[in-house]
Amino acid sequence: KGELLMGKNTMMRKAIRGHLENNPQLEKLLPYIKGNIGFVFTKQDLNEVRDVIVSNRVGAPAKAGAIAPIDVKISPINTGLGPEKTSFFQALAIPTKITRGTIEILSEVHLIKKDEKV
Repeated sequence: KGELLMGKNTMMRKAIRGHLENNPQLEKLLPYIKGNIGFVFTKQDLNEVRDVIVSNRVGAPAKAGAIAPIDVKISPINTGLGPEKTSFFQALAIPTKITRGTIEILSEVHLIKKDEKV
């Protein structure tokens, strides 16, 4: 359906400059390249291409200082971790017990609310 070009600022500029001789209109894109971005080049319907891209979206791990897009809750489950890791859960005030040599979380814990800093 199209070509997806993603990368860091300098790599994107270099890739576009490499194609300027074939397509001089690409030079108009250079001022918009700031930070880590991606370009989609297509001749298809943009709504269809957008739907394909959105359907393949993958969540990324949280970074310190980022704003949480959703509420984060921990379900009551057996973690499979050994008893030596109980101090980690105690520091987060998560109620646990040792079951068959592994740590089990006793109740659901609301860690981070939406729009709070991680």
